[in-house]
Amino acid sequence: MSMILELHTVSDANLPRVLADPPLVWKVVSPDDDGMYEAARAEAGVAEAGFFQRLYGLPARAKASAVEFPLAPGEVEATDLDKAWHGIHFMLTGTAWEGVPPLNFLMHGGAVIGEVEVGYGPARGMTAAEVKAVAGALAGIDEAFMRARFNPAQMTQLDIYPGIWDRDPAEDDSFGYCMEYFGALRTFVMRAAERGAGLIISLT
Repeated sequence: MSMILELHTVSDANLPRVLADPPLVWKVVSPDDDGMYEAARAEAGVAEAGFFQRLYGLPARAKASAVEFPLAPGEVEATDLDKAWHGIHFMLTGTAWEGVPPLNFLMHGGAVIGEVEVGYGPARGMTAAEVKAVAGALAGIDEAFMRARFNPAQMTQLDIYPGIWDRDPAEDDSFGYCMEYFGALRTFVMRAAERGAGLIISLT
């Protein structure tokens, strides 16, 4: 199965709610599918009243669908990096999984959102201030910087996903592939920063 990195915008008003109540992450990453949210709420033990609640007349907790989560204009806008995310992270940081903030944001930016798996592990939430710092750092990154960091031999050795780095560039331009998605990423982050939005990052 492919691993795709996704980014969704979220307001600073809603991000603390998501961090405090992790099933709400589905309201951001899959706003049109209440089923995922309701399943996460049920798994977290916040579904409607169970047998013993009904037996002893205890008040039922609210159904998942009853939770209000209003979205501001511009929230839950999304982009994805397809399978280029790991190559982009490597070129930004010079590492497979680590790196120095804020350029390591794809792997480490923000706070982990509970234990709700939205694909490959939990998502992470970044505040508007954190996004602004990332945007400032990305503004100084150009193609020359990225090309200087592009090292197919090292990327293959480090098992950088999706393992396409040893292919003939005349037949499969893996650098160009990463740069196409890096351009989309930079535009998306800049726009989020201009709007004062935070981000939720997930690997699906």
